[in-house]
Amino acid sequence: MSSTLSVFLKPLTEDLGVSRGLFSLLRSGEILIGAAMAPLVGPMVDRFGGRWLMAGGALSAGLGFVLMSQVGAFWQFLLLRWIFVAIGGVFMCHMIVSVTVSRWFVRKRGRAIAIASMGQGFAKVCIPVVTATLFAWVGWRLTWSIFGLITLALVVVPALIFMRRSPEELGLQPDGMDAPPVSADAKQSNDDKKASLSADEAVWTWREVIRSRAFWLICIIYGMANVGIAGLNLHVFAYVTDIGFSPLVAATVLSIIASTQLGSTMVWGVISERMDIRHSSLIMFLVQSAGLALVLATDQVVPVYLGFFLYGIGLGGGWVLQELIWATNFGRVSLGMVRGLGILVTHAFGAVGAPFFGFVHDVTGSYQSSFLAFVVALMIAAFLSLAVHAPQKTLRR
Repeated sequence: MSSTLSVFLKPLTEDLGVSRGLFSLLRSGEILIGAAMAPLVGPMVDRFGGRWLMAGGALSAGLGFVLMSQVGAFWQFLLLRWIFVAIGGVFMCHMIVSVTVSRWFVRKRGRAIAIASMGQGFAKVCIPVVTATLFAWVGWRLTWSIFGLITLALVVVPALIFMRRSPEELGLQPDGMDAPPVSADAKQSNDDKKASLSADEAVWTWREVIRSRAFWLICIIYGMANVGIAGLNLHVFAYVTDIGFSPLVAATVLSIIASTQLGSTMVWGVISERMDIRHSSLIMFLVQSAGLALVLATDQVVPVYLGFFLYGIGLGGGWVLQELIWATNFGRVSLGMVRGLGILVTHAFGAVGAPFFGFVHDVTGSYQSSFLAFVVALMIAAFLSLAVHAPQKTLRR
């Protein structure tokens, strides 16, 4: 969503007569709405599954897109995005998908989340190009109407047909394993069942989660990363043109980031199943920071492409590893609630990103300082990842 806005950042701010920092508040509002609603939506995923949530969210977002084609002022555009698109987006966001996938897979969770994330990757590659093409052919109003119809067709119907809360609903087990036979000895008391639960089956309360050191470490790690990711997503097109390259080069950068993010996702999924999640997270953040450091150190187009290539590879890891680190530390049963609480914190960080990059540009006339701050944040996140240890869940008999 923000990468699509990035393409139109300059023309929209010029047409509407607003600064880049002020326009960035549009995206910040969407992030804050997602953060505020996530703790409510997360437990709903645990209890009801994502089927009807996804369908309802797509109906809201699709309607919002259609209504946005009729606005006559920026404040109308902003409110429709916040009320219909942002709220609808919470109910069909990546959290819903990752929690559902994590319930269906344990041993092969890394690859499963990677495959699920590839849909988001394909969208990130294709949507900016499709948006720009439609905008040129039919104008922005009809473009939003088309997006609304596509959302209804590609999300509502598949969600209702294919999504299920967990494999147990269909008499299956995670990873496609055969269900063990039920014997008289297996009919133990509820307390005994709780005592014998594996870490992946542990049930958490929100008080237990927020009292754990792992929760806050993960929030800080991905919160710092989200500040930079949200800012860069919206401002990268403008940054590349500001440092002297053509819009074509900037568009190529967007394609490189999206393509490498998509192309590396499965690799990170496989790596995550063979390496400690802390070590794979360390590598991921260091690759991202190295890429952006290269971009900042050069004014030549090839190193710029290479830098964003490395950044995109690291970004692909974020899709997988961020979901895995929560499931690895807190299991699958209460994962919706845990992810909801986590999103509340990490998205609050992320909401700062776009206006931070924008206002730094407004004050200094450059994005250099904000990009450098992002590099430092990624390096800090890399080494903090090594300090994350799974909390001990006390199971009372």
